[in-house]
Amino acid sequence: MSKIELYDTTLRDGAQSEGISFSVSDKLKIVEKLDDLGIHFIEGGWPGANPKDMEFFRNVKKLRFKRSKIVAFGSTRHANSKAGTDKVLKGLLAADTRYVTIFGKSWDLHVRDVFKVDLEENLRMVEDSVRFLKANNRIVFYDAEHFFDGYRTNKDYALKTLKAAEGAGADRIVLCDTNGGTMTSQVFEIIEEVKKVIRAPLGIHAHNDCDMAVANSIAAIQAGCVQVHGTVNGYGERCGNANLISIIANLKLKLGVDCVSDLELRQLTEVARFVAEISNLKMNDNEPFVGNSAFAHKAGVHVNAILKNPRTYEHADPHSVGNHRRLLISELSGRSTILKKAEDLDLDLPKDSLKTKKILKVLQDLENKGYHFEAAEGSLELLIKRVMKKFKDFFDLEDFRVIIEKKKGGKMATEATIKLRVGKELEHTASLGDGPVNALDSALRKALKKFYPNLNEMHLTDYKVRVLDEKEGTAARVRVLIQSQDKDNSWWTIGVSENIIEASWQALVDSVEYKLLKDSKL
Repeated sequence: MSKIELYDTTLRDGAQSEGISFSVSDKLKIVEKLDDLGIHFIEGGWPGANPKDMEFFRNVKKLRFKRSKIVAFGSTRHANSKAGTDKVLKGLLAADTRYVTIFGKSWDLHVRDVFKVDLEENLRMVEDSVRFLKANNRIVFYDAEHFFDGYRTNKDYALKTLKAAEGAGADRIVLCDTNGGTMTSQVFEIIEEVKKVIRAPLGIHAHNDCDMAVANSIAAIQAGCVQVHGTVNGYGERCGNANLISIIANLKLKLGVDCVSDLELRQLTEVARFVAEISNLKMNDNEPFVGNSAFAHKAGVHVNAILKNPRTYEHADPHSVGNHRRLLISELSGRSTILKKAEDLDLDLPKDSLKTKKILKVLQDLENKGYHFEAAEGSLELLIKRVMKKFKDFFDLEDFRVIIEKKKGGKMATEATIKLRVGKELEHTASLGDGPVNALDSALRKALKKFYPNLNEMHLTDYKVRVLDEKEGTAARVRVLIQSQDKDNSWWTIGVSENIIEASWQALVDSVEYKLLKDSKL
């Protein structure tokens, strides 16, 4: 298989995803990450379409790239106009990039119903635009929009649009499944046919409306395409674009295509999560290769096999893509999972010991009540150490009280008072908060800070509540998950109760005690 060119369109096509709005600074940060990953071409946006994209093209010139080439994107000239005076084409030249991508219509339905121009004029629009850009010393990638739909309904005309671009000197002709509705076998067969009449190197640009964009992209490469388009995490309009992260991993690990180096491949997880963070979108846990659950194992039988040979339940080495294996502890866990977790915590736990059986029994009982320890590894570590008598409480609660007051015309006010002991010393304090959990958190830290000043480094970053049995209404048990963070790590803790304050307190205490336990090991 010949060298494959990776073409990223996160900054343009991906930005059309619902909920994404990149600033110029965001786009520049993503560009640098993509260059580190070894992406060959990065589409920066549509110059002239908005001030933000023009600012990006001005600023991106200041960056120095190891491999990536920046591409400006636009369309063919407008109907019944001249290429030399067309605003879109002039904007592409003004972006001052060596590489340019333009799209044109390959589906006669679009030409007639959207452009409302003669079919021959559409061919001239393609040819004139490519020829004009080539005359201005640009390397031109021609995006044949809606090609696969056009090919199925009017094969001859769809191929004429490709020939127009090829004849004008297009350096790559990219076949677009713009509606995302083509089946994988059809993609392969159509590209095989296209290769018989088009000599220019081909590319593939697939959308994911049938959840087949990655498969279609891989099939296109196997059929002979040399350039593949996609976005990080599959971001894009409607159901998104082909996920370039999965494409890279499949090319490298499954097909042996050296599209990136081994070192660059190990950055895959970091890049996927970085772009998700910049996009302000939660990364899907079950994302192939790079998701938090991609190499997570829960069933006891699976864990037992994984510990003996990871290939039994893993199709790839998680470290090859910068991810890691996770062994989840839940009611489905067996002793192997418990033993592995204890080993990770540097605890000596014999396989057939009563403590192993007791830990497993406690876990299963608690998860039956609604606990979910695979999502709260901080609480899990505390539980194991408590059962093994390897943990001593850092403080003892005497009592706490939370008062919520609402006066007519005034704001809601919350105050928490707390009484606890550290050793023989009694501490009694109070604190205001935005709500009961915030007030309790503030009061607890206030009471403990003179004993444990390192708690000043810690803060809560997330708080989640889930009703476990909606049929019980307001009397239902709730599960509370709290994420905490200090300068080095973050961790989750859990609480379950019919009383949301009690469940929150359990998770809150675990979060503080986990921090104190962690620091005591240092």
